[in-house]
Amino acid sequence: MKITLLTVGKTDVKWVKEGLDTYASRLVHYAPFKVQEIPELKNVSALDRAQIKAREGELIMKCLRPSDELVLLDEGGREFRSLDFAAWLEERMSRGSRDLVFVIGGAYGFSEEVYARADSKLSLSKMTFSHQMVRTIFAEQLYRAFTILRGEPYHHE
Repeated sequence: MKITLLTVGKTDVKWVKEGLDTYASRLVHYAPFKVQEIPELKNVSALDRAQIKAREGELIMKCLRPSDELVLLDEGGREFRSLDFAAWLEERMSRGSRDLVFVIGGAYGFSEEVYARADSKLSLSKMTFSHQMVRTIFAEQLYRAFTILRGEPYHHE
């Protein structure tokens, strides 16, 4: 099983990029992991939110294979404690055949097409984080989940 973190827009905040790179380099010891960035849309000032979401949605859909399990990082998604997220991840890994694609959408969320394609939605918090910060926060939580599954001394509970 491969894991991809698909993001709308590039990371331009140095400390976010450094944090993401740190956890991405750690994650490859547990599973094939990559970050894939979709470039931000250009010349969007004449577009409304629905049009922006639709265009971003088209770009997201082009990155997916029919066999991928699509997980949206979405404020309306299911919240987990770290131990529960680890168990959720382990259950997907035991199935084995589908690659996991976690998606961080643009500022306005996802298009209806992307929501319809999604297999599940996860929320990292009831609080709102910048789309930049979510990358590092999610990568750390994914790393934490793997260390929990391996019984490594990273997570303390």
